[in-house]
Amino acid sequence: MSVLYIFVIPAEPEGMKLFFKLIPMLLILTYANLLCPTARQPKHRLLLLGLIFSMCGDGLMKWFVAGLSAFLIGHVFYIASFSRQLRFSWKRVITILPIALFAVYMGHRLVTALQDSGDSGLIAPVLVYITVISLMAWTAILTGNRYAIIGSLLFLASDSILSWNMFVSDISYSGVWIMTTYYAAQYFIASSLRESSPK
Repeated sequence: MSVLYIFVIPAEPEGMKLFFKLIPMLLILTYANLLCPTARQPKHRLLLLGLIFSMCGDGLMKWFVAGLSAFLIGHVFYIASFSRQLRFSWKRVITILPIALFAVYMGHRLVTALQDSGDSGLIAPVLVYITVISLMAWTAILTGNRYAIIGSLLFLASDSILSWNMFVSDISYSGVWIMTTYYAAQYFIASSLRESSPK
C-alpha cells in the first residue's frame, strides 16, 4: 500500500491521496498491535500511542503546525516507551554528541531559512520539534534495540529531508525519499516490539 501511495496514486483528488497515505500506517499499527503480548506493559501501550499520533500527524500535515504537533506528541510517547527499556553503556551514551551536532546544524539552517522567508512564527515550533525528535533518536539508541535504533534514525532522516525541502532548498524526488524513509521508520519502530536482543 505504501508503494501505491508513493508511486501510483495521483495528487488529486486530495481525499483519495490522503486515504492511501493513511492505510500503510493503519497496517503498521495493526502489525504492532499483533506483536504486543497479551499482558501489555506501559512500554507497549506508549509505543502504540506514538503510532496513533503519528497517523494523526499524517492526516493533519495540510495544516503544518497541527501536523507537527501531532508528530511531536507521537515522539513524546516513543520517548516514554523507549525510556522504559534503557540499557546504558558509554558507547550508546556518547551518541548524543553526533545527534546534537546534527540537530544544531539543522536548527541553524532552518532558522536562517525561516527568517529569510518571513516565517519567523514557525521558528519556535520547529526548534522544539528538532529537540524532541533528536531526543527520541537518542533514547532509541540507549535501548540497544536494533529495530528501534534503525526506525528512529530513519524517522530523523525523513523529517530532515522534509524540512530541508520545505524551507531551505528543493530536493529531487523529495516526496519519494520522505515517504519511503517515513514508512520504513514506522515499520521498524513497530518491529521493536519483537524485543530483539540489544547490540
